[in-house]
Amino acid sequence: MSRFYVDPDISRAKTLHTDFYTDPAVFELAREKLFSGSWQFIGDAGLVNEPGRCYPFTLLESYLDEPLLLTCDQQHTIHCVSNVCTHRGTIVIKEPCKTAHLRCRYHGRQFGLDGHFISMPEFKEVKEFPTPDDNLAQLPLFKWGPLLFVSLQPASTPQLYLQEMMDRVGWLPLNEFVFRPELSKDYIVQSHWALYCENYLEGFHIPFVHAGLNAVLDFGNYVTELYRYSNLQLGIAKEGEDVFQLPATSPDHGKQVAAYYFFVFPNMMFNFYPWGLSINIVKPITQQQCKVSFLTYVWKEELFNRGAGSDLNQVELEDEEVVEAVQKGVRSRFYRHGRYSVTREQGTHHFHRIISEAMKDVGNEEQRNEK
Repeated sequence: MSRFYVDPDISRAKTLHTDFYTDPAVFELAREKLFSGSWQFIGDAGLVNEPGRCYPFTLLESYLDEPLLLTCDQQHTIHCVSNVCTHRGTIVIKEPCKTAHLRCRYHGRQFGLDGHFISMPEFKEVKEFPTPDDNLAQLPLFKWGPLLFVSLQPASTPQLYLQEMMDRVGWLPLNEFVFRPELSKDYIVQSHWALYCENYLEGFHIPFVHAGLNAVLDFGNYVTELYRYSNLQLGIAKEGEDVFQLPATSPDHGKQVAAYYFFVFPNMMFNFYPWGLSINIVKPITQQQCKVSFLTYVWKEELFNRGAGSDLNQVELEDEEVVEAVQKGVRSRFYRHGRYSVTREQGTHHFHRIISEAMKDVGNEEQRNEK
């Protein structure tokens, strides 16, 4: 049995073995087993809002660390391609720009805005050239309203990760949501990335850690729904608090919904409030450190910073304090596993089950590597 086995029966299950958080080899393996096939939020269509616009970025810098490039071609189609030249491997586009085609600054190799090879100086004598390998790799790109997602693996299906969220809040006019960089912020948290996610995935700690949030939400009616690679925590408001004006077509019509908290495996949180959307991306840095990016999209300015979506900075600092304490605790020689609350920790158990399945062969791989 894998050392990361988690029983499907939450009433019998133990939490992940602490080796998942403390073993350097496991931290490296998780990069490919958990992240490389996932879908990652990379921004919105405003980054490349007209033909010729190019936006270079690094996907999960310091972990996946993959140089990528968003482009918008003359047909207003957005592409995501590798930002690594197929000649000698340098970065093709260094800064955001507007251009008719992509030109490598090292030796002049040119590509279309969709990544297809165009020309290369001094290559007339090269045999069997060009081939498809000379194109920049095109990555699968998924667009939900203005929101953009990418995966490093062509076979990965975005619907497995995002469909339930899109179905549940598809009535929201996402094109009216405006990104507000001045309201967005990065936090460096001294903990393993998964510990931060685990904390988000249960409302169990709210009455003990978040006094302000607890005053707004009806903890007794807090509900968790589980899907394949995502889940929803439905925040019901106490009387008199800000809530969504839900359409009759919503499955939640008639409920006093203060917040939709969607988690998308392995590291993304989409928090919908009556004022708009706060996206939180957890980015692994080391075993003991992660960066959490809070990205703010405002829909209704007059409701901003009210209700369940108020004082998010304070909520974040409260979360940081507890997960950093857990980071210290999981390193203890006296702790290996915990148990789950059947009624309050379904989300954390679900998260651990996905990890358990993905990492089930880790022990065997390590033994093979040792030989």
